Amino acid sequence: MRFLRRLVTVLTATMILGVLTIVVLLVIRLNGLGAVLPLPDLPSAVVLPGGVEARSLTFGPGWVGIVTSDSRFLIYDSESGALADSVEITLPE
Repeated sequence: MRFLRRLVTVLTATMILGVLTIVVLLVIRLNGLGAVLPLPDLPSAVVLPGGVEARSLTFGPGWVGIVTSDSRFLIYDSESGALADSVEITLPE
């Protein structure tokens, strides 16, 4: 019985140390994300064509992409906010 009690105590301590280690590593890793992933540069204003709504937004180096309610993907310059290209797409129902 003493052996079983010590074994359970050692296993409990090991589990507690393991969970604490995982929590500490997650905190360290997630706190460093701001330095690794900088926020994209956004234009001061983006004007959508009349009568459409934005459905989705994405960013790339030097551009901002917007999926609209009329099945188009609009690509804007991230510095000036000017429309650079428009692509027709098929949206799922």
